[in-house]
Amino acid sequence: MRIALDAMGSDRAPAVEVEGAVGALLDRSDDVRVVLVGDTERIEAELARFPDAPRDRLEIAHASEVIEMGESPATAIRRKRDSSIVVGVRMLQAGQVDAFISAGSTGAVMAASLVILRAIPGVDRPPVGARIPTATGKCLALDVGANVDCKAHQLVQFAQLGSVYVSDMWGIPNPRVGLLNIGTEPEKGNEVVLEAHHLLARLPNLNFIGNVEGREIVSGKCDVLVADGFVGNVMLKFYESVAGLIGGMLRRELAETGAQLDLDRLFRSLDYAGIGGAPLLGVNGVVIIGHGGSPPLAIRNAIDVAAQSVQRQMVPHMKALMALNADAPSPQAS
Repeated sequence: MRIALDAMGSDRAPAVEVEGAVGALLDRSDDVRVVLVGDTERIEAELARFPDAPRDRLEIAHASEVIEMGESPATAIRRKRDSSIVVGVRMLQAGQVDAFISAGSTGAVMAASLVILRAIPGVDRPPVGARIPTATGKCLALDVGANVDCKAHQLVQFAQLGSVYVSDMWGIPNPRVGLLNIGTEPEKGNEVVLEAHHLLARLPNLNFIGNVEGREIVSGKCDVLVADGFVGNVMLKFYESVAGLIGGMLRRELAETGAQLDLDRLFRSLDYAGIGGAPLLGVNGVVIIGHGGSPPLAIRNAIDVAAQSVQRQMVPHMKALMALNADAPSPQAS
């Protein structure tokens, strides 16, 4: 298995990507290989810092350009065809690699994936998923920012994709799917959410449990939480800020009282570094989007997630479910 890693994506590229890739491969004993995509000279300079790097499982694919965070994604992927993002996605499309990871411009990764890989049949707008901790474990929230305006049938697609991801990646059979809403009653919500609830309730092969209120998210009521990208992103950013606030308060209180608590274990469940990255679901290939501020640990974990996604045949399973439900009610006019 070969995984392409955008070596120029993060805020501290390529140092972070190289260290993360080396660490990931040293941890693995399987056939996973990492292709570092970016400026060959800079990547080689970083690799020289790691004499124990398994060079037989590390490759470099040169890319002379970098898409910066402030650039227009649509314009950048057209003008910078030799950028690390475009080169990496094209390698995935050509079958030269099995997955692509980038901690670079989220918009550019999404745009390149849509234009080059294209969405799988039955998916209009691929969503980005995010793992959030709950009282009983974790939940996949989607969309968390890729699509701020959605139609009802697109929310249904998010639910299907999320259900496959949670089943394949987390080993949860028949995952519970909830629709984020202002009340649990079926008649609550705006027109889009009302129609989405109606469609989800009629959809076969999906364990839809109904509406989920904001206060129920952390309780672990559902395994997949569906929302449009606007609401999902606001929820995620609030979740992150509260986690940081509570963490700071805990540290101060414990320092004053001298009490002991396994804070490292607690923060691993809240920190994006421990998660690795967010999957872009619904495109013809495994694509993982990392945080720009990712440390090497996040890159290592993103490589693990990408490898698992390929090994567990996540994309073929998504295609199969979308095809199975192709005749289910999902009016395009919704």
